[in-house]
Amino acid sequence: MSARIIDGKAFAAALRERIAVQGAAFAARAGRMPGLAVVLVGDDPASAVYVRNKGKAAQAAGIASFEHVLPADTSQASLLALVAALNADPLVDGILVQLPLPAPLDEQAIVAAIDPAKDVDGLTPLSTGRLALGRAHMVPCTPLGCLLLLRDQLGDLSGLDAVVIGRSMLVGKPMAQLLLADNCTVTIAHSRTRDLSSVVRRADIVVAAVGQPALVRGEWIKPGATVIDIGINRVDGRLVGDVDFAGAASVAAAITPVPGGVGPMTIACLLRNTLAAAHARAGLEFEPDML
Repeated sequence: MSARIIDGKAFAAALRERIAVQGAAFAARAGRMPGLAVVLVGDDPASAVYVRNKGKAAQAAGIASFEHVLPADTSQASLLALVAALNADPLVDGILVQLPLPAPLDEQAIVAAIDPAKDVDGLTPLSTGRLALGRAHMVPCTPLGCLLLLRDQLGDLSGLDAVVIGRSMLVGKPMAQLLLADNCTVTIAHSRTRDLSSVVRRADIVVAAVGQPALVRGEWIKPGATVIDIGINRVDGRLVGDVDFAGAASVAAAITPVPGGVGPMTIACLLRNTLAAAHARAGLEFEPDML
């Protein structure tokens, strides 16, 4: 068996095109473009590239991008003041504070200060609580992108066994909640799970987000399973995922590559969330199923 490669880059490009169409329609009705503010603290090169790519993608999709780059020694009070100003800015529909933040900034306090109506990263306490209750308004972008890819590949996910390897608030936990909402039977595993191979072997869907290169071996994969690899690890100058790609691809029905799988979906879903937030703030109907 040779797995079908899930082309997240192509799926994300098509999603951004649909977002651009709806963004233009929003601008015609609201008299302004949807607005996304991204805050970067410090000079981490990877984060800087990521923020730059977000800005370019936003502009291409008809979304106004407001970038705020602050020095690494920015104080907690100064960052909170900026978040408060963005909360009050009528042109800003979405706020994303790029994580991680430099020490000693308190990430939880900064994220909690974001207006939940503008929480396009889905990380405020209200957003996470709504997701747990099945009443999500904003969902973290990477898990949302994975869900869209899974639905595209498998259609109805009801009754499928899913294993999520990783328990972070940014990816693992919200991914499990989304799969539960789509009627999967969900197991959350992690690097300390006993007999992890046996847990993975029974899964129809494997989502790996633990941050350890090639942790999930090919022989662990159930024949015909769908594998979503969220991991991005640099090994010997190249990017690899959390899954042994060659081994898994020999038995899985479908698998995401690294790079080119989940990564492009994260930015596309950030734009999708921004568009949803803009519609909600303007009192306009938003049709997520059209995206």
